[in-house]
Amino acid sequence: MQVVRARIAAAALAAGRAPSGITVLAVSKTFSAVEVRTAYAAGQSEFGENYLQEALEKMNALADLPLVWHFIGALQSNKTRIIAEHFDWVHTVARANIAQRLAQARPAGRAPLDVCLQVNLGAEPSKSGVTPEGLRPLAEAVRALPQLRLRGLMAIPEPGGDFALQRRRFASLRLLLEQLNDAGFGLDTLSMGMSQDLEAAVMEGATIVRIGTAIFGERKKS
Repeated sequence: MQVVRARIAAAALAAGRAPSGITVLAVSKTFSAVEVRTAYAAGQSEFGENYLQEALEKMNALADLPLVWHFIGALQSNKTRIIAEHFDWVHTVARANIAQRLAQARPAGRAPLDVCLQVNLGAEPSKSGVTPEGLRPLAEAVRALPQLRLRGLMAIPEPGGDFALQRRRFASLRLLLEQLNDAGFGLDTLSMGMSQDLEAAVMEGATIVRIGTAIFGERKKS
């Protein structure tokens, strides 16, 4: 955890940013509740999960801790109710009908669900996400749902590439967010960057970096 925070701090300072403006989201999929508890003891409070049933089991086991849970996996319409009931954030909204289902299922007694719109930057057929051209209409639709709070954008660029290429990919997401903010959306979140490319993401304005391997070690097979 200290190594991750040191990497983020160095990249932030190089970009003229305050490290305190960057949230580390520990991606805990396939790791146990015991390992999440250990990370919490080391100062980590926000965790990202991809698999719903696994996440629910961990939430139950860790209910005594004040954790913030982010859903970062693929959204299926038949799971939106449970996600809306249990999570604090969803990073992978890419369709208006999914947003509507999340909004309808959000319990009245809870704060609005914080959401990011997932953008498919490279039109990769294997990845979910709204196209850059479809982003504005989706943002308008989500903004109209009071049970949701539109916070920003998320992307998972194709892996690999040198540092300059990584920065260009993340810069394209930042520009999309800036365009929405120029239109009055008031977004404050760029969820981008993982263990292998967090420096490039921080240099281009990431406010949430999703870190798994660099915190927990190599991913366990699910």
